[in-house]
Amino acid sequence: MKKNNRRLSLLSYVFIGLVLAFIYIPLTVMVVFSFNELQSQTVYQGLTLKWYLNIFENRDLRSALINTIIVSISATIFSTIIATFAAIAVSRQKKTFRELILQGNNIPILSPDIVTAVAFLLFFIALAIEPNLGTMIMAHIAICTPYAFVTIYPKVRGLDPSIIEAAQDLGATPLKTLWKVIIPQLYGTILAGAAISFTISFDDYIISSLTSGGIQNISIYLYSLTRGISPSINALSTIIMLVIGIKIIYDLIKNKNNEGEEEE
Repeated sequence: MKKNNRRLSLLSYVFIGLVLAFIYIPLTVMVVFSFNELQSQTVYQGLTLKWYLNIFENRDLRSALINTIIVSISATIFSTIIATFAAIAVSRQKKTFRELILQGNNIPILSPDIVTAVAFLLFFIALAIEPNLGTMIMAHIAICTPYAFVTIYPKVRGLDPSIIEAAQDLGATPLKTLWKVIIPQLYGTILAGAAISFTISFDDYIISSLTSGGIQNISIYLYSLTRGISPSINALSTIIMLVIGIKIIYDLIKNKNNEGEEEE
């Protein structure tokens, strides 16, 4: 019996190792080739940082990166705010109406991106709005809001109503109750919804390409390359991974410190 358990344990470790290798080996290769002296994705020769400098020297790449940051941050802020207030409002409605809204929220999530992109294109054409950076931001807000909503809503439903009632009994206005009582309890969930929104916006290509009016973000820039992926893209991707890694490590350290303080 013990031998069988050991074999199962060993197989589980092997399986986990294969999954991690499948995920992280391509990322490791990308990081290694971001320091490659040659402009090649197959032949490695020497270390260099020129591709990291090229991110700032390449005008098209720099412009695409700036547009991506503007669109992603704008979409994240507005979609998170809309989703938060929508979640609070829906949670106070009757069950039938609440279920109807929840099912309706799933439609843009389940719909293929190409359907949503064509719908937005036709919408802007019908209103005689020329696609530009603003229309791309509006489209990104629309596609990010449902994801932020499904992230924030369960936490809103789990709030203790007695705390809100106690704040109102103590004389807090609805706005002060929202800001001082409800929002602090949703802080972590709101950040999670914002992170999901930022990721979806930063990564989007199909909707961006049909609503941008020729303005490029990172995704459109990558798809427009005719000579394959430039090592500068490897460098940019490495920087993004480094930022994400630092954030994860910071959160882990912060959580461990909080747990240590609670134990004391």
